[in-house]
Amino acid sequence: MDTLTFSVNNVFSLLQQMSVFLVIAYLFTKSPVFKTFSIGDLRPKQMLILYVVFSTFSIMGTYFGLPIQDAIANTRAIGAVLAGIIGGPILGGVVGMTAGIHRFTLGGFTAFSCGVSTTVEGLIGGLFHLYLVRNNRQAQLLSPVVAFIATFIAEMLQMVIILLMAKPFEEALALVRVIAIPMIVANSFGSAIFVSIIRDQKSMYDKLGVIFSNKAMKIADETLSILSAGFNRDSAAKLAKILYKETGVGAVSITDREHVLAFEGLGNDHHKPGIPLSSIETKQAIKEDRVIYVDGIDRQWRCTLSEVCPLGSVLAVPLRFEGEVIGSINLFEPKDKLFLVINKTLGEGVTNLISNQLLQARYIEQKSLLTKAELKLVQAQINPHFLFNALNTVIAILRKDADRARDLLLNLSTFFRKNLKRKGNTATLEDELNHVNSYLLIEKARFEDRLNLEMDIDPDLLYVEVPVFTLQPLIENAIKHGVSNMVEPGLVKLSAKRDSDVILITIEDNAGCYVENESQGLGMSIVEKRIKSICGDQYGLQVSCIPDEQTLVTIKLPVQRNK
Repeated sequence: MDTLTFSVNNVFSLLQQMSVFLVIAYLFTKSPVFKTFSIGDLRPKQMLILYVVFSTFSIMGTYFGLPIQDAIANTRAIGAVLAGIIGGPILGGVVGMTAGIHRFTLGGFTAFSCGVSTTVEGLIGGLFHLYLVRNNRQAQLLSPVVAFIATFIAEMLQMVIILLMAKPFEEALALVRVIAIPMIVANSFGSAIFVSIIRDQKSMYDKLGVIFSNKAMKIADETLSILSAGFNRDSAAKLAKILYKETGVGAVSITDREHVLAFEGLGNDHHKPGIPLSSIETKQAIKEDRVIYVDGIDRQWRCTLSEVCPLGSVLAVPLRFEGEVIGSINLFEPKDKLFLVINKTLGEGVTNLISNQLLQARYIEQKSLLTKAELKLVQAQINPHFLFNALNTVIAILRKDADRARDLLLNLSTFFRKNLKRKGNTATLEDELNHVNSYLLIEKARFEDRLNLEMDIDPDLLYVEVPVFTLQPLIENAIKHGVSNMVEPGLVKLSAKRDSDVILITIEDNAGCYVENESQGLGMSIVEKRIKSICGDQYGLQVSCIPDEQTLVTIKLPVQRNK
């Protein structure tokens, strides 16, 4: 009964002393270093930090132990076992060896056996790590149950090692009878508590990360279309409303370099859009191109516009565009409310995101202007060349057949009218074919029997969307660089079919005059660029040629039906 009472007292004593470095462990999980850890995927630098941390805990466990019969009842095993569970057998073994060597230097008849057993305990934790990882159960690396079982087994094995290695055996046996229960219970529960602390903190950071990501993604989704119109008072007002709603701060203001563009929230009775910048922090953030934060605790934010302004803290973040500060985004909290860390991080992140969206909007705008310019270039290239040849054809026919010449002039008029009216980036395949037919009627009159045409179009594809001016420049190339150079009759074949989720349009002639890497005019090059710009890099043109026999141009497009 006395031995049992002694053991129970020792359990409580060890737990009481262990609580000191559990507090230290809790403080460690609050540090910035801990936030960078990804359990189960540790880098060398992180392994080194964990080695220092867990070795320190193990050594502290020895110092906090209870001297009993020239030995020490301790909580040293916690650091070694957890190092093994979290970092694997190498980390566990090295931490255990470090703590074991330290214990050996303190002397006593169990010095050597305790040094060996502490190393073994780290390896046992490592074996648990390997088992969980190889069975795809990494989530259980931070399980209190796993930590309890691993430490329980490790402490049982330590008692066996003491009995086998410590001399004299009688003293080792007497010691084990006294320390076995306190150490097994205290270390097992201590490991479970330690892991619970780590798991709870990781869980909290993960939840905050999810909240942050969801808010950032929602803000990004809602603001992209707004910023496509540029950064002005109207877009700033819409942006401020979104930020105010999603962040839940006291107020949001968006400024350019000199004026407030938009303001939402508390204090909007005197913080008005259009007024000059008055906040010292906002001016400083813009001038120095850095984030200015006044937390409202160590330092109060003071409004220069009203003595009764309810706002007391601010985060002022410079807004950058193309390497220059163009304004700022400011988040405010009232005097009676703390400025949450997540809102501080979110404010900085969202401002960077908006800067990137402004760049993307500018890129899309420039890309659109380039596409329109290229389209106009195609039109400008086609019109003079085609008009010159068509008029010559009409003049030649006019002498023989005035009615036919009149029909050709009507076709020519229709072609150019459609050419000038075509707007937007896409049209139906049917519209493209009608445009091509208007062109071919005139070219057929020009070449007479030297030009033969064949079409094989899948009717199901007539209402599929394709980039405008895709077919006509390529048909013109086939005639201009192919058929027109032939003495014998020329043949141009146009076909369109569906292959799974793509459309394959082919333009074939029997001239075989295409030479790879040799310019065939701007038309083909611009068609290729526009298809990739509108549809994606996986689409475009492919050209094959058998000299004096065949040139085959294949157009690959996605299936996009007219809505």
